[in-house]
Amino acid sequence: MTHRVVVTGWGVISPIGHTAASFWSNLSKGVSGIAPATIIPVDQLAQKIVAEVKDYDQSKHFDERVLPSLDRVSQFAVVAAREAIAQSGLSFEAGLSERTGCIIGTGVGGQNTVDDNYKKIYAEHAKRLHPLTIPRLMVNAPASQVSMQCGIRGPTFVVASACASATHAIGLAYQQVRSGALPCALTGGTEACITFGTMRSWEALRVLAPDNCRPFSRDRKGLVIGEGAAMIVLETLEHAQKRSANILGEIVGFGMSADAGDLLSPNLGGMSRALQAALADGGLNPEDIQYINAHGTGTAANDETETGAIKNVFGAHAKKLALSSNKSMLGHSLGAAGALELVATLMSVRDSIAPPTINYLGPDPACDLDYVPNEARNMRIDAAVSNSFAFGGLNAVLAVRRAA
Repeated sequence: MTHRVVVTGWGVISPIGHTAASFWSNLSKGVSGIAPATIIPVDQLAQKIVAEVKDYDQSKHFDERVLPSLDRVSQFAVVAAREAIAQSGLSFEAGLSERTGCIIGTGVGGQNTVDDNYKKIYAEHAKRLHPLTIPRLMVNAPASQVSMQCGIRGPTFVVASACASATHAIGLAYQQVRSGALPCALTGGTEACITFGTMRSWEALRVLAPDNCRPFSRDRKGLVIGEGAAMIVLETLEHAQKRSANILGEIVGFGMSADAGDLLSPNLGGMSRALQAALADGGLNPEDIQYINAHGTGTAANDETETGAIKNVFGAHAKKLALSSNKSMLGHSLGAAGALELVATLMSVRDSIAPPTINYLGPDPACDLDYVPNEARNMRIDAAVSNSFAFGGLNAVLAVRRAA
């Protein structure tokens, strides 16, 4: 027996808002979170713009006694998880804690801890590091910290698949709940890797935009690194109805694929197969979809290939779709991107608003679909998909629909 899987809570901390409500308000208004970096030195960086979580004060969220064990990436995960659980109204009592999963995506884990300690070792010649260095930097730390902070004792782990990490994590949690293996799951993604070392490494790849992120637009010049976290609470429909929970949306399909091709170059076939799999899994026809939350990184190769994959899967209906890229406002938060974008997609369906792709200067001949340029659009959205396509050729797509 399979179960319908509904969303009953969400939480967000992002470059454009520290709560889900402020995130959505600013996203739908086209507010940009991209600006010159303030949390790292930029004097030796060629590309100085990022999308950071601004004005974040860790002391407002955590007791000073626990902070030594929490990298920024884990802090973001816990902050978003607390908000999602509070909104859902779930109480982990009467054994529910043991039957709730916690599956979180992240790309690189505790990169701030890694960067700080490399500086201490190699630049400052430190003879001793903090004893909690390893627990802070390990990739599974966000899931472990959310489990401990929120009292979740069911299956708990991290998924790491670069830019598809969060979407893979949410998809796996969806499958667990749909199968009946779990009545509930907390899932999403988190990332906090705006460090000096990481930014120098991204510069070496030559994919960073020098001025702004303009997905699908002419004169697009690359991506902008971001950070943040988003978490959602999933439940079987029966579990949510039994406790009279407020249902925010429904996840209906999940598709994934691997290109088995180039490590960095996107592949139309791989993207297409993930999209087709998500539609098939959800029992959806291409004509059932009104909106796509695109991966839309702002690089020449991704945007052109993603456009081609959408046309390949949706055929003539592709011209009727509204698409937008949240990365034009949020930057690319890597392992957290899919979670932030999935929450945005659910909100788009709930409120019948397609958020804009800002910074759009005009059409590119290779990108000839409707990208909702510069201003949000009020439109009926009954079903939508959210795309994540990662380095390494790892593709993941989620399909959602309006809460019945």
